[in-house]
Amino acid sequence: MSDKTKTYEFQAETKKLLDIVINSLYTERDVFIRELISNSADALEKFRHESLTSEDVFDDHVPLEITIDLDEEKHLLTITDTGIGMTRDELEHNLGTIAHSGSNTFLTELAEAVQKDVNLIGQFGVGFYAAFMAGKSVRVQSRSWDGSEGHEWLSDGSGSFSITELEGLRRGTKIIVELKDDAQEYAQKFKVESVVKRYSSFVPFPIKLEGETVNTVQALWTRNRSEISEDEYTEFYKFVGNAVDEPVYRLHFTADAPLMINALLFAPKENFEVLGFGKMDPGVNLYCQRILIDQHSKNILPEWLRFLKGVVDSEDLPLNISRQALQDNALVAKLRKVVTKRFLKYLDEEAKKDEEKYLEFWSTFGIFIKEGATSDYEYQKELGKLLRFESSKSDKGKPVSLADYVLRMNPDQEEIYYINGPSRAAIEAGPYVEMFRKKDIEIIYTLEPIDDFVLSHLAEFDGKKLVSADRADLSIPESGGGKDEDTDDKEEQKLEDEAADSLVSWLKETLKDQVADVIVSKRLVDAPAMIVNPDGYMTSSMERVLAASRAEKGLGLDGGSRKNLEINPKNPIIKRLAELQKEDTDFASDVALQIYDNAMIQAGLVVDPLVMVERNYKILNRAIGD
Repeated sequence: MSDKTKTYEFQAETKKLLDIVINSLYTERDVFIRELISNSADALEKFRHESLTSEDVFDDHVPLEITIDLDEEKHLLTITDTGIGMTRDELEHNLGTIAHSGSNTFLTELAEAVQKDVNLIGQFGVGFYAAFMAGKSVRVQSRSWDGSEGHEWLSDGSGSFSITELEGLRRGTKIIVELKDDAQEYAQKFKVESVVKRYSSFVPFPIKLEGETVNTVQALWTRNRSEISEDEYTEFYKFVGNAVDEPVYRLHFTADAPLMINALLFAPKENFEVLGFGKMDPGVNLYCQRILIDQHSKNILPEWLRFLKGVVDSEDLPLNISRQALQDNALVAKLRKVVTKRFLKYLDEEAKKDEEKYLEFWSTFGIFIKEGATSDYEYQKELGKLLRFESSKSDKGKPVSLADYVLRMNPDQEEIYYINGPSRAAIEAGPYVEMFRKKDIEIIYTLEPIDDFVLSHLAEFDGKKLVSADRADLSIPESGGGKDEDTDDKEEQKLEDEAADSLVSWLKETLKDQVADVIVSKRLVDAPAMIVNPDGYMTSSMERVLAASRAEKGLGLDGGSRKNLEINPKNPIIKRLAELQKEDTDFASDVALQIYDNAMIQAGLVVDPLVMVERNYKILNRAIGD
């Protein structure tokens, strides 16, 4: 050993830390490059800060940058920065001990993956030790910005390190990693470039790989919005979202409470899930101080916002030592809540600003908003404002908001009504909207099977209950501006109460295997009958979804609960059936079953087509006189 070289033993704790870092801490070896670049960026930032307040700066003409050099023949990877550098004492302290921790308690908790409030981004120490995952030896040549002589730190990570005085060094730090036999790919340009672009694209200093700058895209989310052009936003979206189109919406915001957050989120034009590409991975990446922490993060936004692209950067998140798992679940939940609510508020504002543009977005991504409304109670209030459906008072093909519906409600109306059907025409031709039309009460048309699940989960909007029109206990306000029922010309033509009661009793017996109950309807206007659901929650649409699921599993066509049949005592068919059930019971039974099947079909529910067709022919034969 020369007079200028001294060898030291690592602290016992540091030996244990090295073992953890090399063998179990990081799940991907690539991150050692990220850690070393992060340390370099931090050293450059510290130097920039110090140089602003100091008169004498060593090597002040040297540009602030990070350079990476590779030697495939010697299997070397070298990362150099022109940052603040380290003195001899700092080399010994920072690289020979656990940086700013140095306790067995810390190591025990780390080894057991216990979450702890530790943030070591940009500090020499734990992140630096990741170099030994790929390096059989590591040299650190550094000279401090104060102009003191430079030194070289050398270790193979096995238990000791040496520090030697080294002349001729420039300001900053150079890390030379002699690669292990199974890590020699890190001396290849394409491999290192891919790692840098994945993790360190937005480091605020140039990263030059063999003379070529590889981090050419700016971290736009850190800049003032007024300084960024539309073209810059679009190019950033294409880069971060791996996209070729232009975004429909863009939200760029900064928050300082309850967390420091910089976020830049984009809504694309296309929904690739409906194009048959399978379920999308989350498109928003989590950064801390511009360093990638979690690509396609599943933590920072709920799953139903997976279509978004962009970046969320927060300096307040405690990270585990490998930066690959967030330590404080409460803070992660807080971050998710802040970003999610901010985006939903933004969408609501944009919808009010330009409804046509929002409807285009809704037609493409509305399914994700519906998914959120059915699965995420925490944001239902915000999601309810974003829902859009056609209604009896909207133009065909133009959905309206629940807020618009509420504004048009009659003074005595306490509920928001909706009904499901395969199309607007089918709904308007069906029995469920007759009384609503007569009383001029708006009813929402839910045209997708999921819609009933959405509205039943939402339960209410703006203090008004959401109610399906096929509920048995439906109570419709007396008048909404249309003609009252008691002034209807058909009122005097309905069945007498005694005849109606007799028919109901007979139908209950005849249809006892099909229906739960038979009721004289107070809401049918023209149709002879309709099916209603005695279960206040389960709508006909939900029943269809469950029936389809049962069919796919080979469990049969039916399996749902029995429904109520409401009959219209003013309808000619029902009045004739009241007579027929006394004159020809067998034929009346066929008619009753056909009325039931017709009502089931109008409700969109399953019937046995073979049985129905055979019965239909019997009725036709009777009608045309055998």
